[in-house]
This record gives sequence, structure tokens and C-alpha cells, in this order.
Amino acid sequence: MRKPVILITGAGGEIGHGLVTRLAASGASIITLDVAPLDASLAPLVAREFTGSITDQSLLERILAEFEVDRIFHLAALLSTRSEFTPVTAHHVNVEGTLNLLEFAQKQGESHGRSVVFIYPSSIAAYGMPDLKTKARAGRVREDDYAHPTTMYGCNKLYCELLGGYYARHYKQLSADAATRRVDFRCVRFPGLISALTLPSGGTSDYAPEMIHAAAKGEPYACFVRPDTTIPFMAMPDGVDALLALASAPRERLTRTAYNLGAFNPSAAEIRDMVLKAFPGATITYSVDEKRQSIVDSWPADVDDSAARADWGFKPAYDLSRAFETYLMPGIRQRYLSN
Repeated sequence: MRKPVILITGAGGEIGHGLVTRLAASGASIITLDVAPLDASLAPLVAREFTGSITDQSLLERILAEFEVDRIFHLAALLSTRSEFTPVTAHHVNVEGTLNLLEFAQKQGESHGRSVVFIYPSSIAAYGMPDLKTKARAGRVREDDYAHPTTMYGCNKLYCELLGGYYARHYKQLSADAATRRVDFRCVRFPGLISALTLPSGGTSDYAPEMIHAAAKGEPYACFVRPDTTIPFMAMPDGVDALLALASAPRERLTRTAYNLGAFNPSAAEIRDMVLKAFPGATITYSVDEKRQSIVDSWPADVDDSAARADWGFKPAYDLSRAFETYLMPGIRQRYLSN
């Protein structure tokens, strides 16, 4: 008899570390799917670890046959910087892989007669501000505004948001059995995420965590964006909390399938100042990469997350000061002192 489980794809990544730890502590039965084996610290926390790709249909069929999946956290993705260098591969992984998982969720729901909650982390990369004047004038941007991404990663994320909405609301709408839609798709648009526990891994917003980790290691860092560059950020624990809160929210309270999230939105100069206060001997300079700068400039300076706060009680625990003083600095110092 199949046992109900939670499936996490991309579990070895920055978000996956926190998610696996939190869910395991709650007693949940977890299975994971990632292209690389899990860290030794995470592997004992999961019931079954699958090493492989979300593009592997036969592997997904195997999981479908062996497990009853009630909830999916689909974290696996090719991140923004790498996606620009390999756009076809990015589409294959980010779009076709997500489509595979949506079909997998639909089949799972059909097999056990109830909807599968499908949690999908999207990104502020789904936005595309036309110029800096518009960005400054726009202020806190709502979910349905400026949805014209200029990157492959952003295009992938926005399209997958729409695919999820289709599976949740319009799947096979001309079919006689349209009432049997079984995907309960729920999505958050993450700002830049900063973690004390894992290293940044290729996001275009990673100048903030890169700055902090370099200073803690005593390495010089040249920031690739201008000092005045401003986008929203969030501490990793708040990101994990948000995914769990959205997953457990009553369906009838949700008015959208995709929700903005925000916590604080410092400029690169403000981040540098805080890092130098914590590590006075750090060397942090600027060496602007105009191509990456133009991408960050196309993202909002801030987002309107009022829908998430109203619908499912989103409320970040960390503002900028608390994130640095009680989460990032202690965690990062401990990380490098112990190495």
C-alpha cells in the first residue's frame, strides 16, 4: 500500500535545506528528487532520495507508481545567470520540467481522488521594468503590473505561473471530465533570498549574499551592480516559512494563484555599509557588470505583497536590521569559524 508523502524537487538547493529540515521536524514523510545526492546532513531526514532530473519521464512514472504524493514543493530550476548562457537548456529544465511535474501532480490526484497541493517558487525576475525612471515612479509593484521579463529565467518563471493557473482552473476545459482537475497550484514570487547556511548559487540578485560571505571569509569582493541598485530581499527562514504557510492555507481563502513576497529593499550601498559595520576589515568595491546591471534594473525596487498578507497571513519575521544582527551575522560567523 502506497504511503502519503511530500515530494521536494531541487531539495539540495538553498531553499530545500530549510524546507527539508522544517518538514522533517514536523514528522512529515519526505521524498526528494535532485540531480545531485543530498548533503550528508539532509539525507537521514528523508524517507527516500531519488537522484535524477525532473525532465526524466520514466523516473517520474516510477515515483508515481511507488508513492502517494499529497504535496509537491517544486524547487528545481536552472537559475537566472546560467539560464542566460544556456537558454534552450533553461527552457528544457524550467518549463518542460515544470510541465512534467504538473502532469505528475494531475495523475497523482486522479489516482487518489483528491487535489495535490503544488507549491511553486517564482521570482521577481518575472517582472520587466522598461527603464529606471519607470522603476522609481512605480514604487511597490503589484503582481499583474510590468509582467514583461527580459531574461530567459524570467520568461520561464512567468510562463510556468500561467501553466500552473491553467492546470488549477482550466485544465482540459473542453473535456467532459473537466471537473476532475486535481492540481491545487500555489505560487510565490520570491525577492532576492539571503541565506546564512548555504552559499549563493548563481542568481543575479546574489550580489548581496556574495558580499556577506566574502567578508566573513576575509576575501575581497567587487560588487557587480551600482551602489544605488535597489531590489527587494528576504531572509531565507522567512522564505521557508512563506512556502509552508501558503501550502497549509485553506483553498477558499486564496484569491490568486501567484503572490508577491517582500521583506526589505536596501540599496547595494546600504548592504555594503552593514557588512562593513559587521566586518570592519572587509574590502568591498564596485566593478559594475553592465549586462547584469541591466537585468537587475529591470526588476522592481519594491513589491506590493498585500494580497499574501491578507489571504494567508504572510508576515516576515526579519526586517533588514534583524536579518543582519540575529540571523545572517551569527550564522555566517559560525559557518566560517567552524571550517
